[in-house]
Amino acid sequence: MPRDTLTREQIVNAAVELLDAEGLEGLNMRALGKRLGSAATAVYWHVGSKDNLIALAGDQAWNEIALPDLAATPWRTAATRMATDLHAMLTRHPWLLQAFGSLLMFGPGKARHDDHNLGVYEAAGFTGATADQATAAVFTFVLGNALGPAAAASVTRKLGREGGDAEQLMRDGIAEATEIAAHFPRLRERLETGAAGYGAGPDDSFDFGLQAILDGLEARLALRQSTR
Repeated sequence: MPRDTLTREQIVNAAVELLDAEGLEGLNMRALGKRLGSAATAVYWHVGSKDNLIALAGDQAWNEIALPDLAATPWRTAATRMATDLHAMLTRHPWLLQAFGSLLMFGPGKARHDDHNLGVYEAAGFTGATADQATAAVFTFVLGNALGPAAAASVTRKLGREGGDAEQLMRDGIAEATEIAAHFPRLRERLETGAAGYGAGPDDSFDFGLQAILDGLEARLALRQSTR
C-alpha cells in the first residue's frame, strides 16, 4: 500500500492485530509493513516510531470499554460493568500489560475511560482523594487479575519461538510444577481444581474479588454517612 493511501488508522488497526497475535516482542515495522502491503519506511512516516505506534494501539484499545450512563445506572452496576469490560479488554490484548511496564501509556482513549471511571465513584459519594483511592483500588485489582492470562499468552509465545511443540512444552512445565506443588498440603488439595492451571484461579474468582471490594467501598460510604 503506497504511503499516500496508507492511513494512520489502518496502521494502528494492523498493529493491534499483530500485537494480539505476536505480543510486543513480535511487533516490528517490517512485519507490519508486510501485513499492510507497504514498506516499513511508509509506516514510520505515519507513526514516527515503534514506541509511538504501541502507544497509539494501546489507546485505541481503551476505546473498546463502554461507558455506562451514570444518570440512569446505579453506581455499583456501573462500576461492575466498567471493571468487567476493562478485564475483558486486557484479556483480549495481553500485550497492553507488557507495555505498561516499559512505556508511558496515556492518550485520549485512556483519558476518556479514566475520567468516566472517576465519575462512577463520585456518583457513589466519594470525593477528592477518596474518589481517586476507590478508583485505584478497583483498577489495580483488575490489572492483577489480567496478569494471569497475559502471562500464559506470553509464555506460550516464548515457548513457540524457542522451537518444538509449545503446547507440549507448556504441559511439561505444568507437570513439573504439579510435582512440586504435591509436596505442599494446601496446594496438593487444589491440584484438580480450576486454580491449578498456569496463572489461573478458581471459577468466578474475578467476580468474587470485585464484589468484595465494592462491598468494602460501600461499607466505608455507609460508615462515613453514619458519623456525620
